[in-house]
Amino acid sequence: MNEHSSRSHSIFIMNIHQTNQETGQQLTGKLYLVDLAGSEKVSKTGAEGSTLDEAKMINKSLSTLGNVINALVEGSVSTKAIFMYIYTNV
Repeated sequence: MNEHSSRSHSIFIMNIHQTNQETGQQLTGKLYLVDLAGSEKVSKTGAEGSTLDEAKMINKSLSTLGNVINALVEGSVSTKAIFMYIYTNV
């Protein structure tokens, strides 16, 4: 929303591949680093205008992330449905 804001979510995924030169065995792994913007109690910050809008979007996206994590844990919906939920709600 605000190109100058430092309040945002970021996800960094590092793919790691290793091949044993003697056996040819391959190992792969992924490292996920996630930095989430903090939620804010808008009534306490006194935010207005674009800062208020930005805070609302951050709070909404954190809420949506919580819903997605709950759905994944429960195993009650398919991955495709989760991506559609994210696409339509964020």
